[in-house]
Amino acid sequence: MNLEQAKRAFIDTWGRLGAEWGINRTMAQVHALLLASREPLSTDQIMAELTISRGNANMNLRALLDWGLIAKELRPGERKEFFRAEKDAWEMARIIATERRKRELDPLIRSLEGLLDLDENKKADKQEAAAFKQLLGDIIQVGRKGMATLDLVLKIDQSSFFKPLLRLVKR
Repeated sequence: MNLEQAKRAFIDTWGRLGAEWGINRTMAQVHALLLASREPLSTDQIMAELTISRGNANMNLRALLDWGLIAKELRPGERKEFFRAEKDAWEMARIIATERRKRELDPLIRSLEGLLDLDENKKADKQEAAAFKQLLGDIIQVGRKGMATLDLVLKIDQSSFFKPLLRLVKR
């Protein structure tokens, strides 16, 4: 397999993974293309490489910018915008985890907390309501502990955490 074939396979694989993670396949492919490119790419280059429309390219580039996974570059004398991806794998994972928490976990916990305020008028309803509130409370507690663990992992500096871990594994 040559380099171009490997890059194409990477872009296709990243696109499939993105779809499984709930991200638009094309968005993941644009991200993979930018990850695999040594130089920043213009919208036209991205469109040509992935054979997608300008609207599709622009929409996915905006989404990647919103996530903080790519950055825009302007070049003197060029009217085109160029885009480059964050290539540090640890930083990329941190950005994705932070965004997913903000977009998914935080709203879920707030929504579940809002459900705890139940009207418990009837006796039969009180028992069922108590069991339901217990279930919600347990889910909220697991979610909060998961978020606290995620926060801790995100605060750990990769060098202070992974270098000693890798030394242990190599032994």
